[in-house]
Amino acid sequence: MIRNNIYRAIVPLIMTFSAMAQQKEVTTVAIPQNYRNVVAIDTTSIATIKWKDFFVEQDLVHLIDEAIAKNNDLQIADKNISIANLQFKQSKWNNVPQVNAFATATMTRLSENSLNGLSTGTFLGKNHIEDYNAGLNLSWEADIWGKFRNQKKKALASYLQTTEAKKATQTAVVATISKGFYDLLMLDAQLEIAKKTLALNDSILFMVNLQYEAGQVTLLAKQQTEAQRLIAAKLIPELEQNIQLQENAISVLTGTFPEAKTRSSKLDELIVSEGFSAGIPAQLVSKRPDVKSAELALQVANANVGVAKAYFYPALNITASTGVNSFQSSNWFNIPASLFGSVAGGLTAPLLNRKSIRTQYKIAKVQREQAVIQFRQTVLVAVSEVSNALVKIEKSKEQFELANERVATLQRAVGNADLLFKNGLATYVEVIIAQGNLLQAELELALLKKDRLSANVELYRSLGGGWE
Repeated sequence: MIRNNIYRAIVPLIMTFSAMAQQKEVTTVAIPQNYRNVVAIDTTSIATIKWKDFFVEQDLVHLIDEAIAKNNDLQIADKNISIANLQFKQSKWNNVPQVNAFATATMTRLSENSLNGLSTGTFLGKNHIEDYNAGLNLSWEADIWGKFRNQKKKALASYLQTTEAKKATQTAVVATISKGFYDLLMLDAQLEIAKKTLALNDSILFMVNLQYEAGQVTLLAKQQTEAQRLIAAKLIPELEQNIQLQENAISVLTGTFPEAKTRSSKLDELIVSEGFSAGIPAQLVSKRPDVKSAELALQVANANVGVAKAYFYPALNITASTGVNSFQSSNWFNIPASLFGSVAGGLTAPLLNRKSIRTQYKIAKVQREQAVIQFRQTVLVAVSEVSNALVKIEKSKEQFELANERVATLQRAVGNADLLFKNGLATYVEVIIAQGNLLQAELELALLKKDRLSANVELYRSLGGGWE
C-alpha cells in the first residue's frame, strides 16, 4: 500500500520534471526575399554547380584538384571530422550501464589484545584475517530528464558542424586558388604589355637619338624619351617579382613548396560568363556551409541548455554487484557457497551546491543567445556578400567596356602619333604622352578583366558553391 502511494506520488512528479527539462526555444531568423536591386525570376542558384563544371580552364582545374588533395587546412578539417565522429559514437554509450570487474586479496593482522584479535584467535586459531573478493560492479543512471539524449544531440550537431566547417574551408580554398590563378594570368598579361611598350619606347628612343645627333632635337628631348622608356623597363622586374610571389602563394594552398606554375591559359583568351543566377537568400541557409555551421552551433548551444537544466532534477541511480567472497583462499571459488550479490537504487537531488548548477544553467542560456546572434550575423554577412558580388559583376562589366573602348582609341592614337612623328608632323612629347597613356590603359584593362573573373568566383563562393 505504502509502495503504491510512493509510486503514485513520484511518477507524476518525474513526468512533470521531464516535460520541463525537454522544453526548448525555437529561433527564427528573418531573411529578405530578394537580394538588393535583384528580383529573382529563377530560383536556381549557381551554387548547385559542381566546381569542376563551373571552372573550364584545365590549368585551374588541375590546381584546384591538387589543393583539395594536399591542402593542409583541408587535412586538418578531415582530422576534426574524425575526432567529432568518435565523440558522437561515444555519446551513444552514455546511457549504457557501466560494468567493472574487480579482484582483491587482503590480509589484516589483528592486535592480540583487541577484542577482534581475541575473537579471531579463539574461533579461528590465528591472529590475522584474510579476505578474497572477485566479481562485477554495475552502475546505471536513468535518463529521465534527457541529459544523455541532449549530450547525444550535442555530439551529433558538433560532428555535422565539423563537416560543414570542412565544406566552408574547401569553398574558401577553391575561391582563393581561382582568384590567385586569375591574378597570375593578369600579371602575365601586364608583363607582356610592359615588354611590348618597352619595345615601342626603344624604337622611339632610337629615332630621337638620331634626331639629337643631327641637331634636330635638344638634349631635353633625348632625356625625356629615355625616362619614358625606363618607366616600362621598371615595370618588368616588378611584375616578374609579383608573378613569383603569386606562384608561391598558390604553392602554399596546393600543399607544395614554392615552384613555378605551368599554364597555357591567357587572360585575353578567357571568356567571362554572364547571366549567372543567384537564386533567393533563403537558399543560403541550406547551401552555404558557414551559415549551416552557425545553425548547427545553435543546436549545440540548445543541447547544452538541456544538459545544464537536467542537473537541477533528481538523478535515479541503480547499482549492483555480484561475485565470490571468502576469508580462505581455498574456498574462494567454492560455488555457490562463496557467491554474494547486492542491488541498490536511489534518487540523488541537489540541495546546496554553492549555486554552481544554476550558474552553469544561466551561462548555457547566455551562450545560446550568443549562438542566435552569431547565426543572425552569419546570415546577414552571407546576404551582404552575395549582394556585393552581384553589384561587382554588373559595374565591373560597365567599367571594362569603357576601358576597352579607351584602349582601342589610344591604340589608334599611338599609331597616328608614331606615323606623324616619323613624318615630322608630331613632336616626341606627343608620342611619349600617347604611349604612356596606352600603357596605363592596357594595364588597367587587364586588371578589370581579372576583376570580372574574380567577381564571378566571389558570387559562386558567397552562394555556397565550391565544396561539391
